[in-house]
Amino acid sequence: MSMFRCPLCKAKLLKNERALKCEHGHSFDISAEGYVHLLPANKMNSKVPGDSKEMASSRSAFLDKGYYEPLLKELEKTVLELSEGEEPAVLDCGCGEGYYTANIAKELKNRFPKAKIAGFDISRPSVKRAAKRTKEVEFAVASVFDIPASDKSFDILLNVFSPLSIDEYKRVLKPGGYYVYVVPAARHLWQLKAAIYDTPYENKEQDTPYEGFEHKETRRVRYETLIKTKEDIFSLFQMTPYYWKTSAKGAEKLSAYESLLTEVAFDIHIYKKEK
Repeated sequence: MSMFRCPLCKAKLLKNERALKCEHGHSFDISAEGYVHLLPANKMNSKVPGDSKEMASSRSAFLDKGYYEPLLKELEKTVLELSEGEEPAVLDCGCGEGYYTANIAKELKNRFPKAKIAGFDISRPSVKRAAKRTKEVEFAVASVFDIPASDKSFDILLNVFSPLSIDEYKRVLKPGGYYVYVVPAARHLWQLKAAIYDTPYENKEQDTPYEGFEHKETRRVRYETLIKTKEDIFSLFQMTPYYWKTSAKGAEKLSAYESLLTEVAFDIHIYKKEK
């Protein structure tokens, strides 16, 4: 049985070696890498939604160098602490190229061998890379605004810098399940901002209440990291919203840097779904 459901009729999906199929005859091929495409054409916001092949490659190369490893370790710790029972079910909403998903899955399976992990993203190139990272996770191309998963089917839901779809999160989480939401803190990448903006600004920090959820705590990850090459600086820049907002002048200023020491700051918000 797949952890996903049919995006067309909402029925359960049965898995064989080549495809996922539902009782109404809808079939979704499993790619050579191991993921499935569960994003209907009428749900795509563009011809090629999400990160491009080049952006997915840059993000993967940057993350694999360990620049955000402190965040990964805190997420691994958080998921392990929140997991209960013999078969915790975890869903990574907006998994990107799978850096966090694959590493969390490895730690989770070590502690809970029967744990089930799934991840999805709207970017096909990203999911393709994610599926190559690990066979311990069931990956799909899908939209966070129409998650192809049954009601009350997951114990923990992760959102690492992905679009917010609180009603869908509430739907797929079990009563008492946890929603783990990672956002940039006030001075995240402050020196990068200072390099491209004349007047850099701090991100707004707040513990936002969501109906149906109780905010349990905020875990803070703060450190400095040296971005060692021009290529890594550009990859990081490309991963941020500033990439689309920065003027040509700002981008040119950043391109002059051979390395960059910057603050890194994340907040991990933990919410519990009300019963």
